[in-house]
Amino acid sequence: MRKFNIRKVLDGLTAVSAVASASSAAQQQQAGNRETEIQETLQSEHFQLCKTVRHGFPYQPSALAFDPVQKILAIGTQTGALRLFGRPGVECYCQHDSGAAVIQLQFLINEGALVSALADDTLHLWNLRQKRPAILHSLKFNRERITFCHLPFQSKWLYVGTERGNIHIVNVESFTLSGYVIMWNKAIELSSKSHPGPVVHISDNPMDEGKLLIGFESGTVVLWDLKSKKADYRYTHDEAIHSVAWHHEGKQFICSHSDGTLTIWNVKSPTKPFQTITPHGKQLKDGKKPEPCKPILKVEYKTTRAGEPFIILSGGLSYDTVGRRPCLTVMHGKSTAVLEMDYSIVDFLTLCETPYPNDFQEPYAVVVLLEKDLVLIDLAQNGYPIFENPYPLTIHESPVTCCEYFADCPVDLIPALYSVGARQKRQGYSKKEWPISGGNWGLITQSYPEIIITGHADGSIKFWDASAITLQVLYKLKTAKVFEKSRNKDDRPNTDIVDEDPYAIQIISWCPESRMLCIAGVSAHVIIYRFSKQEVTTEVIPMLEVRLLYEINDIETPDGEQVPPVPTPGTGSNPQSIVPQSHPSTSSSSSDGLRDNVPCLKVKNSPLKQSPGYQIELVIQLVWVSGEPPQQITSLAVNSAYGLVVFGNCNGIAMVDYLQKTVLLNLGTIELYGSNDPYRREPRSPRKSRQPSGGLCDINEGTVVPEDRCKSPTSDVKDNSFSRSRSSSVTSIDKESREAISALHFCETFTRKADTSPSPCLWVGTTLGTVLVIVLNLPPGGEQRLLQPVIVSPSGTILRLKGAILRMAFLDTTGSLVPPAHEPWREHNVPEDKDEKEKVKKRRPVSVSPSSSQEISENQYAVICSEKQAKVISLPSQNCIYKQNITETSFVLRGDIVSLSNGICLACFCANGHIMTFSLPSLRPLLDVYYLPLTNMRIARTFCFTNNGQALYLVSPTEIQRLTYSQETCENLQEMLGELFTPVETPEAPNRGFFKGLFGGGAQSLDREELFGESVSGKASRSLAQHIPGPGGIEGVKGAASGVVGELARARLALDERGQKLGELEEKTAAMLYSADSFSKHAHEMMLKYKDKKWYQF
Repeated sequence: MRKFNIRKVLDGLTAVSAVASASSAAQQQQAGNRETEIQETLQSEHFQLCKTVRHGFPYQPSALAFDPVQKILAIGTQTGALRLFGRPGVECYCQHDSGAAVIQLQFLINEGALVSALADDTLHLWNLRQKRPAILHSLKFNRERITFCHLPFQSKWLYVGTERGNIHIVNVESFTLSGYVIMWNKAIELSSKSHPGPVVHISDNPMDEGKLLIGFESGTVVLWDLKSKKADYRYTHDEAIHSVAWHHEGKQFICSHSDGTLTIWNVKSPTKPFQTITPHGKQLKDGKKPEPCKPILKVEYKTTRAGEPFIILSGGLSYDTVGRRPCLTVMHGKSTAVLEMDYSIVDFLTLCETPYPNDFQEPYAVVVLLEKDLVLIDLAQNGYPIFENPYPLTIHESPVTCCEYFADCPVDLIPALYSVGARQKRQGYSKKEWPISGGNWGLITQSYPEIIITGHADGSIKFWDASAITLQVLYKLKTAKVFEKSRNKDDRPNTDIVDEDPYAIQIISWCPESRMLCIAGVSAHVIIYRFSKQEVTTEVIPMLEVRLLYEINDIETPDGEQVPPVPTPGTGSNPQSIVPQSHPSTSSSSSDGLRDNVPCLKVKNSPLKQSPGYQIELVIQLVWVSGEPPQQITSLAVNSAYGLVVFGNCNGIAMVDYLQKTVLLNLGTIELYGSNDPYRREPRSPRKSRQPSGGLCDINEGTVVPEDRCKSPTSDVKDNSFSRSRSSSVTSIDKESREAISALHFCETFTRKADTSPSPCLWVGTTLGTVLVIVLNLPPGGEQRLLQPVIVSPSGTILRLKGAILRMAFLDTTGSLVPPAHEPWREHNVPEDKDEKEKVKKRRPVSVSPSSSQEISENQYAVICSEKQAKVISLPSQNCIYKQNITETSFVLRGDIVSLSNGICLACFCANGHIMTFSLPSLRPLLDVYYLPLTNMRIARTFCFTNNGQALYLVSPTEIQRLTYSQETCENLQEMLGELFTPVETPEAPNRGFFKGLFGGGAQSLDREELFGESVSGKASRSLAQHIPGPGGIEGVKGAASGVVGELARARLALDERGQKLGELEEKTAAMLYSADSFSKHAHEMMLKYKDKKWYQF
């Protein structure tokens, strides 16, 4: 925990009280008295930090498994993560501590448990009978590398194949090794002189558990008799094997090979394959072998009662199909369907009606795990349509470049967004229900609506319903469709300032009450959107071009000398700051041939059809100035009550009246100060001819970041790490002269010390820690608002903090948050009748702030958070009454002033990984947790706090991690989480039939306990593997689980320790197996008794 310097805070307080007592103004004294009256309700015990849920597609997936009885899907990743999916809304995320890649997953079918095999040669047993799954046992192999595992249905003995070609057997109840080992040299004997390679496949014969089929990489397959401990048959092929699959009758199996062939073998004919198929090979004349194809990485062989079997495979395309997308091939009878995928196939599984391998499989769907997607194919419908995926796995459809999170939104928002989003849905999906339907939902203890907005590299914006720890996409907006697209690279305009993703979203500003949306993009463009339920066609897209200068005289003379800068106020009145739409931008260039007055993107000049949802109100673009590209926008704010949008960058600030479509303010940052500039500015160093590519691509993993690329607007980050030292001292002349706008906040408050009442204004924060106040003089509402100009003037108020300003907010005299004024949403595309027009004229903007009715004596408090510190300033006196130095050695990446159920606090996320909260207005430290040891650029860009103790960030390029800092939510989380395991009776075993039982046919059972138990096979070598008890043992579960599922888990664990079986269901199964065994013995005795008699003598 970080230590706070109490003395500094006390010194600050004593200094403030001294100033207050020395002040002669009665108003300030009264304010000082009131400051002590605010009762703060939030205490440290109201805060606790914990992860809640992870949404999105598992990043870098590597393994797949399915429990056909519980109907639960598991996905493992290359970073050791485990994601479990049940019915839509039931999801779970777990993590292996080692972070090693998951190479294979095996469910203990209908047992509520899962075995994971990792690349660091460990096996782990997960208990899924609790809401947060935990590891019960682990086994670390020391001398051998794990390559393949197989756990037969209803068996407790796991076969583990290794790189050396040996097979070890693990008891999954005790997680100990059996002394029974199948050594590679015994398995192949003299059939081959060389080592057969790693084990790539293990499975038991569906009809005889005593026969084990072992596939070696080199092409050798062995059928091993477990009882006699020798090989029955050996099948050799000259092509490497990738996978093997049985026909359910156990008389045939199929192998897939590295040359794109499939070989089908009869079990009792080991000399040559019964059939060889090249699914994608071109058949050559003259009986020659077909051309070799790419390897078939996996094959599955599934039978049906009423028809031909299905052979499903991945890979195997011919080598001349260059550029062809990865394919899954479904062969059914004489038909072959090739299903193209968007990404490469990691693994696939066929979902079947039965868990029993010795019954007709009746496949109904295929789950295909792709590199960046999960696809389910319906095998029962013609054309094999895909199922509509109900999980929120499309977060990364285009890389996420920014995020915003809104908790406690207006209740009508989610239905409104859902209704316009429902029209965007694709058609042609399977008509069946989503087949992964296991688990149960948790209890909904949070009733408030939550919305997440994600901005993407392709210019799209997605709205997500995030209520009650679920996630569902509501609506997608494509901002790029307003611009002309270049067809190829040569065609691209040379005005681009980024190499790729010119439409990428950088900042989102949204007013949930009025539904006004404003975005800033990477090409220095701003688009304002209004929400409408009506479709409209916009004939001419409203557009403004803004020429935002750094200093009015800072241009190069033709001879290349730098003109000393002279700050000249009044750029806002420059008529050239507005470029009419008809202006021929492309031909604009200054006298010396430099690009001038050209925007980076070209707005379409044809009519634009706009669907219901968000529709363009205005497009604003910054233009090139004398050969210098526009700088990227660093801050943005919109206010629906005032009809204004404001944005800033490192050159200055611009304010636009979006109702009148005019530029109100266009000032360089220095000009904002007027004569009050506290800095001695030097002339700028010579400018760069072109801005570095400032796309947001480094949000993907592993991209190389050029030195200047993708800087946070508030920091001089030189790379993806945040270990730099920060100080408010100036690092270079150029840095100081380029003071960027880093925070903007519209509000109704006191703008000057002498003010007696609050008025509309804009508070501006800069990267040098300055806060300036701009006064807004708004015309009356109704028609007058569209005719009279908004007058903007500086107030002269300047406040200073250490570090770049990040966030500002205002509290009223009781310490409650004063939200910015807003206009309630109404439909703009419907003509209004006279009564409505009158109402509009009379309507005042809704300001929830009590300031409009305040007495003159009442005061407000400004809360300002910078990268280094936070201050609470009393208004109108402008006295700093509380101050907190948040961090000395690091800096704050994100700060938000948020409401909890019983108060307001400032929440901060630091670059050193700490999450902190402070009370308001006194800024007492309430929480300080070291949460994220590694903070990268992606997390820095996407981390955000919201009301009710919620927060999120992009934990990987494809996943959102949500967390809470509220004690109340942490306590309720266990109830809210879904249950993965639900008690389900195992389906009945297939009927063996009278004659099969009579003549000893059908499935042969095997007493594995007798073969593999310690009494017969002895103990395994201690040095081979080491047993590690997991945290999910009795103690772990006591802390982690609660409710019925927890009780079941504890009972299960206690029984495991005594080596007993859990529940009546398993006892029944054991009894059934025993009776089946005795029936088989009696039948066999009868057969022996009557075997010499003719059939007519019975």
